[in-house]
Amino acid sequence: MKTFPQLVKTAFSFLLFFGALAGGVFLGLGALLSFHAGEPREADVIVVLGGDDGRRVNRGAELYKQGYARHLLLTGLDDRYYRADRPNWRERNLMSKGIPRKAITVDTRSKTTWEEALNTAVTMRKNGWEHVIVVSDPPHMLRLHNTWTRALRGSSGTFVLVATRPEWWRPLLWWNNETSYRFVVSEIKKNLFYALVYY
Repeated sequence: MKTFPQLVKTAFSFLLFFGALAGGVFLGLGALLSFHAGEPREADVIVVLGGDDGRRVNRGAELYKQGYARHLLLTGLDDRYYRADRPNWRERNLMSKGIPRKAITVDTRSKTTWEEALNTAVTMRKNGWEHVIVVSDPPHMLRLHNTWTRALRGSSGTFVLVATRPEWWRPLLWWNNETSYRFVVSEIKKNLFYALVYY
């Protein structure tokens, strides 16, 4: 039978262990969320997801001009305001970089990440596209990986996730920046929600 000092020592060891474990999990959340970001490879289309402030469009344009794909698909445009005869700011941004209008497809149906993946899968089948590059911000990569894996299951379609390069993103110091902190907390909630509802 252990003495009281031995019990205290054992309890303290357990606390240290679980404290270190919790701290490691906390610090590793940024790396976990962005882990699935990959290097671009040749594809049929580059999908630039909605919720953009310009970084995603710029990254998509960069990939297009580097020759990774001949088509760009913009998702997450609001069909209440979009008019095909009046390019919105994302299309204008792409065209100002020398990307022809005919290379740009617009998806106004998708309101969520899940819908973006499902509707893109339909567009891919319709156009005979099999390989897609998906562009978004680093903290979204875990949810995107799970979503696109599910959306393309049973098809010949493949995807690679390519992250933007925001100046505020440091995967191991995510908690030290207000923007990345908000992103990580939001993504944890969204990953749990998607796991319960869609997967």
